[in-house]
Amino acid sequence: MNHSTAAPFTPDHRAPGPDSSGARLLAGWHATGRPATLADHLRRYGPPPLTRGTPGLVDSVEAAGLTGRGGAGFATARKLRGVMDGRGPAVVVVNAMESEPGSRKDQFLLAVAPHLVLDGAVLAAAEVGADTVHVCLPRTRTAQHRQLGTAVEERRRARLDPVRIRLHALPHGYVSSESTALVRWLDGGPARPQGSPPRSHERGVARRPTLVHNAETLAHLALIARHGPDWFRQAGTVDEPGTTLVTVSGAIAAPGVLEAPLGTPLATLLDRAGGPTGPVRAILLGGFAGTWLPAENVHTPLARRELAPLGASPGAGVLVALPHTACGLTETARMLAFLAAHGARQCGPCRYGLPAVAEDFAALAAGHAHPELLSRLHRRTGLLPDRGACRHPDGAARLAASALRTFADDVGHHLTHGTCPAAHRPPRIPVPPATPLETWR
Repeated sequence: MNHSTAAPFTPDHRAPGPDSSGARLLAGWHATGRPATLADHLRRYGPPPLTRGTPGLVDSVEAAGLTGRGGAGFATARKLRGVMDGRGPAVVVVNAMESEPGSRKDQFLLAVAPHLVLDGAVLAAAEVGADTVHVCLPRTRTAQHRQLGTAVEERRRARLDPVRIRLHALPHGYVSSESTALVRWLDGGPARPQGSPPRSHERGVARRPTLVHNAETLAHLALIARHGPDWFRQAGTVDEPGTTLVTVSGAIAAPGVLEAPLGTPLATLLDRAGGPTGPVRAILLGGFAGTWLPAENVHTPLARRELAPLGASPGAGVLVALPHTACGLTETARMLAFLAAHGARQCGPCRYGLPAVAEDFAALAAGHAHPELLSRLHRRTGLLPDRGACRHPDGAARLAASALRTFADDVGHHLTHGTCPAAHRPPRIPVPPATPLETWR
């Protein structure tokens, strides 16, 4: 078991921060400093605009250029059209699992603006012809389930929605938030990804066309339905419009969830979170399935186009500052051990490849010199992508490969002279225990 001594990430959101720059999803929170009840929500936004206009919602979303905020960045309108083109009544699934350990954005959004997310789900259901919205939450977050249940009950009493909203508590595994895992669980199976076709938008829950969207994505959709695509494009870049939520943590003064326009420099996000508490050695972007970047890349904009040449992407909206006093190899080894333990074990890369990479990385972090260790680690890491039943091994490979690049000097030191002094200091990034799920159902 991986016993982390790092302090748990518990940002204080009892009062809004002084910097509300770029706030849209969090505008109500910054204005009032309290979670929005249904009455608060209706005063600010009014009821969801369910009457289709010209153009329809899917056209507005397409014109707005909204992309998914769950990690993959898939065009939201394409997902909507895919479900609309399917046969039979559709289903909408809100993915609020947020299994990425470094992310708190969806939890925070649902805590302070639950009705914005539910509006988006209801509007999407009306557009694709669905009669049911399923909201998937991890069963470990009982307070979140209770709070969201209260919000759903408020809407039921107000007779606000033409569709049924159902809450579900799923096993909290890292891969349980994958869209096909949600579909599989809702159909009575284990919360493991389903690698084989058909895709969810073709045949998902109960063999019906199924739209699966991240909670933040649906909240943006609700605002586009009210304000239009031109308003949405006033923030962000031409290629990547809108704002996004980012969880900022690590060696900074005020860790928490920020909302910022896409294209905001990473350094600006760190400054808005109180600034670094000391010299920063590297930044982890995207979460445990993300990419390590050297500190000199901190002025890169948070946008896929600018990050792609660095082998990075916004991912799950996670930004972690690693101080100079920490060992990046040790931190990465702990994360890889967690990822290896939380695989679905349904394919070779998850069952054998990822644990082997995690074991080799642990040996490297511990300073176990072996003449073939580094070449073997590079070879095994290169074998993980594009071979699994889902993208879980790909994310682990991305993390490992970026660590070998970013901390190349430490790699040489660990192989030649043993562990660096920083490897013996307490870990700086909270990592959950590297223990497999007890149940997938």
